[in-house]
Amino acid sequence: MIALQPKFREEHVGIILSFLRHHLADSGAQGLVLGMSGGVDSSLVAALCVRAVGPDKVVGVWAGEGAAEGADFSDAKEWAESLGIDLRVWDIAPLVAEFQRSLRVKGEERVALGNIKARVRMVLLYYIANTEGRLVVGTGNKSELATAYFTLFGDGGADFLPIGDLYKTEVREMAAFLGVPKRIIEKVPTAGLWAGQTDEGELGIPYGDLDRVLLGIELHFSPEEIADQTGLPLTKVRHVEDLVARGVHKRKTPLIPKIGIRTFGLDWRE
Repeated sequence: MIALQPKFREEHVGIILSFLRHHLADSGAQGLVLGMSGGVDSSLVAALCVRAVGPDKVVGVWAGEGAAEGADFSDAKEWAESLGIDLRVWDIAPLVAEFQRSLRVKGEERVALGNIKARVRMVLLYYIANTEGRLVVGTGNKSELATAYFTLFGDGGADFLPIGDLYKTEVREMAAFLGVPKRIIEKVPTAGLWAGQTDEGELGIPYGDLDRVLLGIELHFSPEEIADQTGLPLTKVRHVEDLVARGVHKRKTPLIPKIGIRTFGLDWRE
């Protein structure tokens, strides 16, 4: 039986670099822009972008709330400096507050408010992209896509996702390979949407275990086989399966009823 453990391989780097170069050249855009949170995903994507097209064509954006301070901002700033790229700092708090006021968002509606924050960041990135002829580079990974752990038209809104076929386990390994600081790699993952929020707390399973289950699902193993090979309870395996199943709509383009000969998102090939 194949060991259920996603594993980074060095050739993955070359694949992603070629992907980035090709899509930038093919688009006719002048450069790339991405959000930088001080976490491992965005730090890795920034490093890949710089390796692919050079620091002069890459812009990072810190889109926090309030004063630009704290460990995450310091990590994002220092890593951007080490890569030789510009890190632009934006305070999204006034925009979020205006949405809260206009929409009368209640304090207990933290998921809805968190999604507003993610979408405000997306609007900011696309404003920069539109005014400077850039493409927006997303930082979502395969673990997040599989479990639909992202905001539709928020952090999921991008022109492409360079690490979208890498599980979180592989992201950490590639980040280490490319020299991302250990303190960033080992940081507790969070989307930063509310105080105390963590990825693993919301997902209900550590990324290390999650990725092994997801790999089993990818390989078409039965829940029982996955539980046997990972040593995880069958209930935990089924929990992950449920996350994957419930997130199908977030991984597809908006559905269109079939009328024409070829339909986008269904049978139109490009």
